[in-house]
Amino acid sequence: MNYWMIAYSLGWILNFEALFLLPALVVALIYKESAGMVILVTAAICASAGTVLILRKPKRMKIFAREGFIITALSWITLSVFGAIPFVLSGYIPHMVDAIFEVASGFTTTGASILTDVEALPHCLLFWRSFTHWVGGMGVLVFVIAILPLAGVSNMYLMKAESPGPSVKKLVPTVRSSAMMLYSLYLFITACEFLILIIARMPAFDALTLTFGTAGTGGFGVLNDSLGSYTILQQVIVTVFMILFGVNFNVYYLIYKRKIKDALKNSEVVTYLSIITVSIVMITINIYHLYGHFGLALKDAAFQVGSIITTTGFSTTDFNLWPSFAKTVLVMLMFIGACAGSTGGGIKVSRVVMLFKTVLKEQDYYLHPNNVRRVKVDGKQVEHTVIRSVNVFIMAYILVFCGSLLLITLDNFDLVTNFTAVAATLNNIGPGLSLVGPAANYSIFSPFAKAVLTFDMIAGRLELFPVLILFSWKTWRNR
Repeated sequence: MNYWMIAYSLGWILNFEALFLLPALVVALIYKESAGMVILVTAAICASAGTVLILRKPKRMKIFAREGFIITALSWITLSVFGAIPFVLSGYIPHMVDAIFEVASGFTTTGASILTDVEALPHCLLFWRSFTHWVGGMGVLVFVIAILPLAGVSNMYLMKAESPGPSVKKLVPTVRSSAMMLYSLYLFITACEFLILIIARMPAFDALTLTFGTAGTGGFGVLNDSLGSYTILQQVIVTVFMILFGVNFNVYYLIYKRKIKDALKNSEVVTYLSIITVSIVMITINIYHLYGHFGLALKDAAFQVGSIITTTGFSTTDFNLWPSFAKTVLVMLMFIGACAGSTGGGIKVSRVVMLFKTVLKEQDYYLHPNNVRRVKVDGKQVEHTVIRSVNVFIMAYILVFCGSLLLITLDNFDLVTNFTAVAATLNNIGPGLSLVGPAANYSIFSPFAKAVLTFDMIAGRLELFPVLILFSWKTWRNR
């Protein structure tokens, strides 16, 4: 075990977090807010701790899969703990467990909140809260790799541990170049949304923070009613970009390289858009009687479907008041999630497609035992190791989900609240139903339950195993 390399990597993570805090400090200066002082103090703490950890450069810079998983998991935990300091020092979230919950929700792009009055926060803290979405959306370590080569070829272990989806491939020959390409695409689409929202006459601060939330598929808003107060045009723009950020970024790379035909052949994206279309149609029909206006029903249905399947978590209405059918569709979308290689959470469409095809393969085997049938995606045979990893992921997902659900029931809330709270945090969505619906928040839970849900957010963002291996004694022994 290369402990020095783990500490060295965490040192750089803390130094980068200090840099991430600086834009919030600029916001504090613009709005002349005294809360900027706690931002400055936190940045100093992060920089000091980070500098201490990188003073001694490891003799052996190489890392392997085990160190890659540990660095990834500990990085996200470290970011959440230190990122919570401004909220505690400022007194806006006085309890550390609550503050860590809020910031972990930001970095993991979950959007679940314990705040009862978001608008009471100063602009600098609102900015920091939303900026964590943008930083966490593509991945903190992906960003660090793009800027700083921590361990040469071993960077692939970090990228695989942090990037969502069944498999991770390099877009270009080197991992660092791939990371830079991903963030270039991410930054470009982010800038496009921000500019379009400005053209649609949304206030600059709102446009910037909501763009961060959309790009990272996070869901933190700066108003208590999320996006309910904005114009229909502005809501439609956010709807479109939520869906765009739920697409596998490899598709955007193919479009950038003018390989349009290859991009259009991506079966995962086709399935993703088909699920969205069918869900919008079903929900629009189901809620039409509540609106009496087809256009408004369609607008809210499209927004909430886009928000839930991409795990963004914004809302334009209290869908907790919708009919059971519409709410059931949304809950199902919570589990499906966005595409692999996007900023969205959930199980991922690619896994759902592979599971469905595996079931059909097994069904065909029972009917025709002598037939040889392979699981194929985009015309290519899926290797057995990938199918096995998908099956193992689903099993681990079920175990974590059931264990978390059992633990938070100790707070004695109703089943719908508990079930959707776990679903919303493990899938990085934010709002659930009943007592954690879009018009409510997570402040009702005990510190223990919040700790469990915080674990779910980080585990869900890192797709379980980087966090789960921290609890294995085999992980920490030298061999």
